[in-house]
Formats: sequence, C-alpha cells, structure tokens
Amino acid sequence: MSDPTRRPASADVLAVARDWLARDGKVAVATIIDTWGSAPVPVGGQMVIAADTEFEGSVSGGCVEGEVITEAVDLLERGGVKTLAYGVEDETAWRVGLPCGGKIQVHVQHFSGAEDQAFLDQVVAAREKRDALVVRSDLATGAREVFARTPSAPADVAPRFLSGLSGIEAGEGPKRFVHALVPPPRVVVIGATHMAQVLADLVRHMGYDLVVVDPRSGFASPARFPGVRLVTEWPQDALPALGLDPYTAIAALSHVGHIDDEALKLAVKSECFYIGALGSRKNHAKRTERLKAAGLTDSEIARIRCPIGLDIGASTPPEIAASVLAELIGHLRAGKGKKGSAAG
Repeated sequence: MSDPTRRPASADVLAVARDWLARDGKVAVATIIDTWGSAPVPVGGQMVIAADTEFEGSVSGGCVEGEVITEAVDLLERGGVKTLAYGVEDETAWRVGLPCGGKIQVHVQHFSGAEDQAFLDQVVAAREKRDALVVRSDLATGAREVFARTPSAPADVAPRFLSGLSGIEAGEGPKRFVHALVPPPRVVVIGATHMAQVLADLVRHMGYDLVVVDPRSGFASPARFPGVRLVTEWPQDALPALGLDPYTAIAALSHVGHIDDEALKLAVKSECFYIGALGSRKNHAKRTERLKAAGLTDSEIARIRCPIGLDIGASTPPEIAASVLAELIGHLRAGKGKKGSAAG
C-alpha cells in the first residue's frame, strides 16, 4: 500500500481542470486510485490533460506521465472512462521508469458539459472556503456522488473528512473510488516574533498554508515576513474571520499575555488539530489562572501544548521552531502514520 501521510494537491489540479474545461469544452482528469510499494505519488494524486496534450499535476512523479497523457488524449476523442495499471510485471512500466517494486492504478475520466463544469466549480469553491468534500465515483461509469462535511454525511463517508484518506471502496457491488478532498493543513502563528519568522520558513517548506496574526504592524511587516499572509488585527477579531477548522493549527508565539490569551480562548473551543503556546511551565500556570478566570474549563485548557514543541533540548529560536513543527506534524498525523491507516 502507499504511504498515506503524503497529501496530493488534488484541488489545485481540479482548479486547472475547471478553467480548461471552460476554455476547451472538454478535459481529461487522471487520478491515482491504488498504489503499492514505492509509487512516488500517493492515492488521490491527480493530473489534468487537455486535448493538445498540455497537462498539469502528476500521477507518477514523471515516470508514466507520457503513457497516461496518450491514453487521456485518446479518451478525449471518444469519451468515457478507463482504468490503467502499471507495475513491476508490466514491461511498459519498466520502460518508462516506474520505481522498483512500484505498482499504480490510474483512473482516467473524460469531463465535458454543464454537469462536469458544475462539479469542478463546486470543488474549487469548497477549497476557497476551506470546506471538505468527499467524492465517491463509480469506476465503470464515472457516475459520482458528492458529500459535504455535515451531520447528515453517511456513516461510511464521515470518517474520511478528518482522515483525508482516499481509496477503492471495499465490499461487493460496483467498484467505486472514494476521494477525500480536504483543505491543506494550515498553521496560524500568533505573534510576529523572531521565532515566528523561522517557523514561517519551515511551514512554507512543508507546503502548508500559513497566516501570521499580530496587531503590531511594526512586527507583522512584509519586510520581516516576505510572501507571508499577514493579518495586523487582534486575534479575537482575526481568528473568527479566518475560521478555525479541523485542518488548522494554532501556534501562540507572541509571549505577550493579552495577545496570546485572546487567541487561545478561541482556539480551545474550536476543532483545531493542534494548539501550542510559548512559555515556561511557571508562565503557563499564570496563563491557566487567567484563562480559568475568563471561563475556560480544565479540559479546554488541557488542549494547550505548553511548553510548546517536542522536548528535544531546544534552546535557540530556530531549534524551538523546529521542535514546534515536529510536534505539530505529530498531532496532524497522530494515529495515521502507519501503512494503510488514514491521514490528512
């Protein structure tokens, strides 16, 4: 099985598909539906192909793209769907360079018409709002069901909103692929400090979304955080507008009580997957008193990781930032990092 902890940027590919479909009237989308061994792109990875062979995305890190593009262009002429397989027993896979022991199945589907355009519009709109969708597709016909993250989501679909796990549905009946299109992990850093600068660089290398919140415009300046989304408002104003969803982490690094506290009051009542705050145990004891006085419960306060970061003996801002990112990743992947398990 593939490593489920790697998340493909499928929603970005589908945004391209949406635009190309509007431009050309038809487009093909290739999706990895199953992998085994050293496949370089995880299940759910996607590529979009236009009739002139223009493409975006990846289903193999480059090894079988040419073969998939050829099949996709043929499919654009006749319509329908097709499932392709490449593996160690397949001479074609060796020729195009599939890594040793790797096997992948790629499902290619022709998109055209108003219904497909509406589906892609829905996916792109959900991503822009950081809403999750789960799409269940019949691999023989391409027929699909789209589920939003609501209390009425079917019991067999609901866990995928948090896990982010995609895969072929088990059981008898039509063979169906379930694709979890969840927002990318997002880190909201409170306090535009030196440590926040280092953490921001690390987070961006991970490919996560990043926002830095600090009402002090002298701290939260583009010169100090080039290319980073900055919100120069108080956390109690900024966070409700940003939204604190299950795919968001909060790192309170200002080390200023009246800034960090306001963020933590909102974070502990949200679905954030990680909440950490800078400070010693002594400082956190004082913070706990303040938060209790503000009406927070013991269980809510217990969600705050303080001292923030893994205990690796870090002492400098870069080391502490690295320990914070490591702890954050641990919470993101908690219980999900083993082969065959779910992951966001």
